[in-house]
Amino acid sequence: MAIAGRCKVKTVVLLGLALLSCVAEGAVLEGNRDGFRVRRNLADADADADATVFDVMTYGAKADGKTDNFEPFVKAWKAACSASAPATLVIPRGTYLTGPVVFQGPCKSSNPIAVKIEGTIKATTDISEYPTAEWILFELIDGLIITGNGTIDGQGASVWGYNDCSHNSGCQLLPASIKFHRVNNSVVNGISSVNAKSFHMFITHSANITAHDLNITAPAKSPNTDGIHISSSSFVNITNSNIGTGDDCISIGQGATNISISGVFCGPGHGISIGSLGKYKDEKDVSGIVVKNCTLSNTTNGARIKTWPGSPPSQASSITFQDIVMDMVQNPIIIDQNYGSHKSAPSRVKVSHVHYKNIRGTSKSPVAVSLSCSSEVPCQGVQLVDIDLAYKSTRRSMQNSTLSASCLNVKVTSGGKQSPPACP
Repeated sequence: MAIAGRCKVKTVVLLGLALLSCVAEGAVLEGNRDGFRVRRNLADADADADATVFDVMTYGAKADGKTDNFEPFVKAWKAACSASAPATLVIPRGTYLTGPVVFQGPCKSSNPIAVKIEGTIKATTDISEYPTAEWILFELIDGLIITGNGTIDGQGASVWGYNDCSHNSGCQLLPASIKFHRVNNSVVNGISSVNAKSFHMFITHSANITAHDLNITAPAKSPNTDGIHISSSSFVNITNSNIGTGDDCISIGQGATNISISGVFCGPGHGISIGSLGKYKDEKDVSGIVVKNCTLSNTTNGARIKTWPGSPPSQASSITFQDIVMDMVQNPIIIDQNYGSHKSAPSRVKVSHVHYKNIRGTSKSPVAVSLSCSSEVPCQGVQLVDIDLAYKSTRRSMQNSTLSASCLNVKVTSGGKQSPPACP
């Protein structure tokens, strides 16, 4: 009965805002032959000092870590989102428990709406309360600033045992901590995300998103706790953040274009990955991905591209990994087009125009460069320039092994220093 009551209240509260939703999709973007252009740039934006403050405590929130604050959070959001003047939703210091909550637009003000998180928000742990795969959802918003030094705590340890994705490729992911769906022109900075049930941050069907100075953490063995996952989105910029999880620090999914990642420290985790791609029908192409000035420490992979075998056709192109430090990384440079399965059918995701430049550091594996491409659509335009990796093994029996590169179904062009020696 408690669950049904929560869902009913949520529907009633949100319907008042949903009446305006018909103008949200595409409102910020103007089409042209290149796809679209972004109307405004909020990369350096912060909460408006003169904005009207909507404090969740005023709407009945209790910072006791026990009371479910779903209703006060949504009431405060509804008031802020309906304000015609600049508005800031404030979650002050303290610990706030809440189940799944939706912050839905479009909002009335022409200025960005701000959410300032100073306290700790904790997720409820009863997984039956989550009808969809997210905990905190921001949706249908043009102009959003999320700032503060607060913490989003998914309390994932209570449910990680239900995750069966390690042996079930068709598994249902647990709820992501924060999801941005059809959000345009947004800045997220300063907050921390800990112990997500699955993804910490999920950006989808969105554009012009800047995330910087984030701290994202979960134990190395926590399943599917990707730091930031991006799909079907464009012009996403991630900078100056520390991410250590049990899965990819950052994962780039289908339909992601014009993504920039820089100044990220990754570890532990599975590295910074393009993919996995090709698992489902009608996936959109991935292109324009730049990863620069990042450090990966004690991760299982470094700069990775992964696609499923037997996949429908799609493409991943114009990808650059540059100025990357690898610190005891198991697979520093890797393309794996037979990811996640033992199917014999080759992948039909065409990987092309991939550039690895100034990649340096140490590899825990004697095969520091592994480029295993599809036999049906071999990789094209793969370039290795100034690769300077050294082999350091923690296993005494492997310490005399020679560092090498392995290449399959790919022709590599190389320049500058090559350690290990580039494939012929």
